[in-house]
Amino acid sequence: MRQPSQVEQAMGHQAIALLKQLDAACTSVDDLAEATVEAFDTHPDTKIITSFPGLGSLTGARVLAEIGDNRSRFTDAKGLKTFAGAAPVTRTSGRSLAVMARRVKNQRLASVGYVWAFASLTASPGARAHYDRRRADGDRHTAAQRNLFNRMFGCLHHCLTKRTPYNELTAFPTMPTPQFTIAA
Repeated sequence: MRQPSQVEQAMGHQAIALLKQLDAACTSVDDLAEATVEAFDTHPDTKIITSFPGLGSLTGARVLAEIGDNRSRFTDAKGLKTFAGAAPVTRTSGRSLAVMARRVKNQRLASVGYVWAFASLTASPGARAHYDRRRADGDRHTAAQRNLFNRMFGCLHHCLTKRTPYNELTAFPTMPTPQFTIAA
Protein backbone atom coordinates (compact mmCIF):
# COMPACT_ATOMS: atom_id res chain seq x y z
CA MET A 1 0.00 0.00 0.00
CA ARG A 2 2.73 2.37 -1.02
CA GLN A 3 2.29 5.50 -3.10
CA PRO A 4 4.84 7.24 -5.27
CA SER A 5 7.37 9.19 -3.23
CA GLN A 6 6.02 12.63 -4.14
CA VAL A 7 2.44 11.61 -3.23
CA GLU A 8 3.59 10.23 0.14
CA GLN A 9 5.43 13.49 0.87
CA ALA A 10 2.37 15.55 -0.08
CA MET A 11 0.14 13.38 2.12
CA GLY A 12 2.62 13.76 4.97
CA HIS A 13 2.56 17.57 4.64
CA GLN A 14 -1.22 17.50 4.56
CA ALA A 15 -1.37 15.33 7.71
CA ILE A 16 1.03 17.68 9.54
CA ALA A 17 -1.05 20.71 8.49
CA LEU A 18 -4.24 19.04 9.75
CA LEU A 19 -2.57 18.13 13.06
CA LYS A 20 -1.50 21.76 13.52
CA GLN A 21 -5.10 22.88 12.93
CA LEU A 22 -6.36 20.33 15.45
CA ASP A 23 -3.77 21.44 17.99
CA ALA A 24 -4.81 25.09 17.52
CA ALA A 25 -8.48 24.17 17.97
CA CYS A 26 -7.71 22.20 21.15
CA THR A 27 -5.69 25.11 22.54
CA SER A 28 -8.56 27.51 21.76
CA VAL A 29 -11.06 25.24 23.51
CA ASP A 30 -8.85 25.04 26.59
CA ASP A 31 -8.43 28.84 26.63
CA LEU A 32 -12.18 29.33 26.28
CA ALA A 33 -12.90 26.88 29.10
CA GLU A 34 -10.40 28.66 31.35
CA ALA A 35 -11.92 32.08 30.57
CA THR A 36 -15.43 30.73 31.18
CA VAL A 37 -14.47 29.34 34.59
CA GLU A 38 -12.76 32.62 35.55
CA ALA A 39 -15.82 34.67 34.58
CA PHE A 40 -18.23 32.25 36.27
CA ASP A 41 -16.23 32.29 39.50
CA THR A 42 -16.79 36.05 39.84
CA HIS A 43 -20.60 35.80 39.57
CA PRO A 44 -22.58 36.15 42.83
CA ASP A 45 -24.63 32.98 42.14
CA THR A 46 -21.57 30.76 41.73
CA LYS A 47 -21.63 29.37 45.29
CA ILE A 48 -25.32 28.47 45.02
CA ILE A 49 -25.06 26.84 41.60
CA THR A 50 -21.92 24.84 42.35
CA SER A 51 -23.40 23.62 45.64
CA PHE A 52 -25.62 21.29 43.58
CA PRO A 53 -24.34 17.76 43.05
CA GLY A 54 -23.19 17.21 39.50
CA LEU A 55 -22.75 20.91 38.68
CA GLY A 56 -19.17 22.03 38.32
CA SER A 57 -17.82 25.30 37.02
CA LEU A 58 -18.34 24.60 33.32
CA THR A 59 -21.79 23.01 33.56
CA GLY A 60 -22.81 25.63 36.13
CA ALA A 61 -21.66 28.39 33.79
CA ARG A 62 -23.72 26.85 31.01
CA VAL A 63 -26.82 26.68 33.21
CA LEU A 64 -26.34 30.28 34.35
CA ALA A 65 -25.73 31.49 30.79
CA GLU A 66 -28.96 29.89 29.58
CA ILE A 67 -31.27 30.92 32.43
CA GLY A 68 -29.67 34.32 32.99
CA ASP A 69 -29.32 36.13 36.28
CA ASN A 70 -32.59 38.09 36.18
CA ARG A 71 -34.54 36.39 39.00
CA SER A 72 -37.86 37.90 37.88
CA ARG A 73 -37.60 36.14 34.51
CA PHE A 74 -39.13 32.95 35.89
CA THR A 75 -41.82 33.73 38.46
CA ASP A 76 -42.08 30.11 39.53
CA ALA A 77 -40.23 26.84 39.16
CA LYS A 78 -42.73 25.60 36.57
CA GLY A 79 -41.66 28.34 34.16
CA LEU A 80 -38.00 27.40 34.50
CA LYS A 81 -38.78 23.71 34.10
CA THR A 82 -40.85 24.39 30.97
CA PHE A 83 -38.11 26.59 29.50
CA ALA A 84 -35.56 23.84 30.14
CA GLY A 85 -37.80 21.14 28.66
CA ALA A 86 -37.93 19.19 31.91
CA ALA A 87 -41.66 19.63 32.54
CA PRO A 88 -43.73 17.00 30.72
CA VAL A 89 -46.58 17.79 28.33
CA THR A 90 -49.90 16.21 29.30
CA ARG A 91 -52.51 15.73 26.59
CA THR A 92 -56.00 14.53 27.40
CA SER A 93 -58.87 13.71 25.12
CA GLY A 94 -61.88 11.92 26.45
CA ARG A 95 -60.64 8.87 28.30
CA SER A 96 -57.12 8.94 26.92
CA LEU A 97 -54.24 10.56 28.77
CA ALA A 98 -50.74 10.90 27.37
CA VAL A 99 -47.71 12.30 29.18
CA MET A 100 -44.92 13.08 26.75
CA ALA A 101 -41.56 14.79 26.66
CA ARG A 102 -41.55 18.48 25.75
CA ARG A 103 -40.21 19.13 22.25
CA VAL A 104 -40.21 22.95 22.29
CA LYS A 105 -37.47 23.95 24.72
CA ASN A 106 -34.11 25.58 25.10
CA GLN A 107 -32.05 22.76 23.63
CA ARG A 108 -28.74 23.94 25.13
CA LEU A 109 -30.25 24.05 28.61
CA ALA A 110 -31.93 20.67 28.12
CA SER A 111 -28.68 19.05 27.03
CA VAL A 112 -26.75 20.38 30.03
CA GLY A 113 -29.69 19.32 32.23
CA TYR A 114 -29.31 15.70 31.15
CA VAL A 115 -25.57 15.85 31.79
CA TRP A 116 -26.28 17.37 35.20
CA ALA A 117 -28.85 14.72 36.08
CA PHE A 118 -26.50 11.94 35.01
CA ALA A 119 -23.57 13.37 36.98
CA SER A 120 -25.73 13.83 40.08
CA LEU A 121 -26.47 10.09 40.21
CA THR A 122 -23.01 9.41 41.60
CA ALA A 123 -22.71 12.64 43.61
CA SER A 124 -26.05 12.55 45.46
CA PRO A 125 -27.60 9.58 47.27
CA GLY A 126 -30.99 11.30 47.15
CA ALA A 127 -30.79 11.79 43.39
CA ARG A 128 -29.74 8.17 42.94
CA ALA A 129 -32.64 6.95 45.10
CA HIS A 130 -35.08 9.16 43.16
CA TYR A 131 -33.81 7.84 39.82
CA ASP A 132 -33.92 4.22 41.02
CA ARG A 133 -37.46 4.71 42.34
CA ARG A 134 -38.58 6.07 38.96
CA ARG A 135 -36.94 3.15 37.15
CA ALA A 136 -38.63 0.69 39.52
CA ASP A 137 -41.98 2.35 38.72
CA GLY A 138 -41.48 1.50 35.05
CA ASP A 139 -39.83 4.63 33.61
CA ARG A 140 -37.17 4.14 30.99
CA HIS A 141 -33.73 5.64 31.56
CA THR A 142 -34.45 8.85 29.66
CA ALA A 143 -37.81 9.44 31.38
CA ALA A 144 -36.33 8.80 34.83
CA GLN A 145 -33.42 11.08 34.04
CA ARG A 146 -35.79 13.80 32.78
CA ASN A 147 -37.84 13.47 35.97
CA LEU A 148 -34.69 13.87 38.07
CA PHE A 149 -33.59 16.83 35.96
CA ASN A 150 -37.09 18.33 36.47
CA ARG A 151 -36.74 17.99 40.22
CA MET A 152 -33.23 19.44 40.23
CA PHE A 153 -34.40 22.48 38.25
CA GLY A 154 -37.16 23.03 40.81
CA CYS A 155 -34.54 22.92 43.56
CA LEU A 156 -32.32 25.30 41.58
CA HIS A 157 -35.15 27.81 41.22
CA HIS A 158 -35.87 27.61 44.94
CA CYS A 159 -32.22 28.06 45.93
CA LEU A 160 -31.65 30.97 43.56
CA THR A 161 -34.86 32.68 44.68
CA LYS A 162 -34.18 32.21 48.40
CA ARG A 163 -30.42 32.80 47.99
CA THR A 164 -29.57 29.57 49.84
CA PRO A 165 -27.16 26.80 48.82
CA TYR A 166 -28.36 23.32 47.96
CA ASN A 167 -29.25 21.05 50.87
CA GLU A 168 -29.51 17.32 50.20
CA LEU A 169 -31.96 16.69 53.04
CA THR A 170 -34.31 19.44 51.87
CA ALA A 171 -34.17 18.38 48.21
CA PHE A 172 -34.56 14.65 48.87
CA PRO A 173 -36.03 14.09 52.31
CA THR A 174 -35.71 10.52 53.48
CA MET A 175 -39.01 8.76 53.27
CA PRO A 176 -39.86 6.60 56.24
CA THR A 177 -40.25 2.95 55.39
CA PRO A 178 -43.78 1.77 56.10
CA GLN A 179 -44.12 -0.46 59.16
CA PHE A 180 -46.56 -3.27 58.62
CA THR A 181 -48.01 -5.22 61.50
CA ILE A 182 -49.05 -8.78 61.07
CA ALA A 183 -52.69 -9.32 61.86
CA ALA A 184 -53.42 -12.31 64.04
